[in-house]
Formats: sequence, C-alpha cells, structure tokens
Amino acid sequence: MIEVRNLTKRYGDLVAVDHVSFTAQKGEILGFLGPNGAGKTTTMRIITGFLPATSGTVKVAGFDIFNESHEVRKRIGYLPENPPLYNDMTVTTYLDFVARIKGVPRSEAPGARARVVETCGLTGVDRRVLGHLSKGFRQRVGLAQALIHNPSVLVLDEPTIGLDPRQIIDIRALIRELAAERTVILSTHILPEVAQLCHKVVIINEGRIAAEDRLENLTRELSLEEVFLRAISGDGKAAAEEARP
Repeated sequence: MIEVRNLTKRYGDLVAVDHVSFTAQKGEILGFLGPNGAGKTTTMRIITGFLPATSGTVKVAGFDIFNESHEVRKRIGYLPENPPLYNDMTVTTYLDFVARIKGVPRSEAPGARARVVETCGLTGVDRRVLGHLSKGFRQRVGLAQALIHNPSVLVLDEPTIGLDPRQIIDIRALIRELAAERTVILSTHILPEVAQLCHKVVIINEGRIAAEDRLENLTRELSLEEVFLRAISGDGKAAAEEARP
C-alpha cells in the first residue's frame, strides 16, 4: 500500500532524510521510531505531500506522490503532531469545512461527518467550540479530519503526546480499530506505544534507517528498548540480525 524508496531530503548542506526505504501493507500498523530530530516528521510530511523530496520515490496504492499528488491525497489521511484546528469553529462546522477542502461531494458531506463523529467518539461534543475542548477531544477531532474523506492510509505523528493515561488508552484503542481496513503509519518516540500497537517497526536515526523488521522478529531475543538503543547508537544492523530467527 505504501512504498518508500531512497527518499532523501536536503536543506543546503544538511541531510535531514538520507536514502530512506520501507514498505507498509494494508491492515498493517507500522511504527516509525526514532529520537527527536531523527527525521521522522520530515519523512511523514514528504509522504503526505506537505514537503517535496530532494530525491527518491513514494507510492501510495501505486500512485506516485510527486507525479500523481492529487490521487495520493485522496487516499491518505494525516494527523500532524499539532492538529490543524480552528479554535473559534464548532466541531460540526470544522468537519464540514474539512470535508469541502478534501473534495467530499456536498451530498455526501453530512453522512461523512456523522460517520467520523461516531467513529472518533465525538457524539455529544460535536456542537461545542473547538477552543473549549480538552486535549483528548482535540486529538479525536484531529483524527476525524484525517478520516473525513475515508482514506485507505493513515499517517499519525505523535497521536498521544500530551494526553493523560485514560485518553492514551482510548486513542490507542481507536487506532487499532481504524487499522482493521487501512494502512497506518504511526510516528512516535514512545516505545510502549509501538510494542502495543504495531506489527512492523522502522527505526530511523540521523536521517537513516537503522533497523526494519516485523515486531516479533525484532523482539524475539531482545526487548524493543534494547533494539532501539542499539539502533540509535550505531549498532542497529547488528541488533536487527540478532533479533531474527
């Protein structure tokens, strides 16, 4: 469903993403792990079409993000670390607005809004002003805007950051439900989140892939924390090899 090949992003002499390659399939939650500044968010922004790449390719459902951007955007939903909310709008007004800019036909917009309100647990707060909502509900609205056009791919950047324990449990449960019929890329630096949610793990460090494998393979002999620490210390290849049967 998602194929990233030799993706590179340079800012002058700074190489933020350096020949990154990985794949994610339908029904799979891929954990994109790395320390702060490793290149996670830059990679997510390129995959979702918010940033151009210097070189490399990204394909979503066979469509190239650089040559067929419109087709990719129809199939991808993006929740950035800070949800793009307008605090003076109500939840309903905001979702109607997002539906329009994402090309949902006018006749289908009310049904799409009702679907994401129910899916994301927003029933009862959909008439409230966004600026008056708790952090947990704001995250749910962020997920709702990513889902309003019913995409087959979800890209979530730090979806539980800043939430309390109850809210974290709720959002993780929702992500599991959403992944049943979608491909999900979960970018985070929270190891327990990856261990609980993800089928596959990609670890990035200093812009490069340090380890990539199924979670059960990576953690067969080592804990995820041990794999991660080895990867970001420059021994990721050895860690991945040791973890494989």
